[in-house]
Amino acid sequence: MMSTSQRTLVLIAILAFGAVCIALVSQYAFGLQPCAWCVLQRLIYIVIGIVCLVLAFLGPVLRRVGALLGLILSLCGVWAAYYQYTVASQLLSCAQTFADKFIAGSGLDAALPSVFGIYATCMDAAVKVLGVEYAVWSLVLFAILALLSLRALLRRA
Repeated sequence: MMSTSQRTLVLIAILAFGAVCIALVSQYAFGLQPCAWCVLQRLIYIVIGIVCLVLAFLGPVLRRVGALLGLILSLCGVWAAYYQYTVASQLLSCAQTFADKFIAGSGLDAALPSVFGIYATCMDAAVKVLGVEYAVWSLVLFAILALLSLRALLRRA
């Protein structure tokens, strides 16, 4: 039987991977092309998912490490989504911003362009879904992941 912290970490992983799936469906089924900040957030979601899923099954100490890393990464995601919403979406180009340099420097855009390719400017990527900008949806999900990570971190073994 799984502990509460294990279940929480698995839930975090499912939500994080689900966010990337939704982003890919939005891109390929509905034509919403990602900007550099969108792609950076995809990467953060994937890392959160991997870290939380793997560490959920490696003992109480490592579960706490997973929860702490999940919290830190989720806060990085909150920052990235907030920056995209407040700053980057006002820019004509994301070129030479932190996200663009990071993704290009990592080589992920060339290695796996179907997931990490940057195909839109930040201004073009500022679209609304159900009346709310995509970046705000992402910010809210990162905040939920941060709260869940904090819950797993503070939970007794």
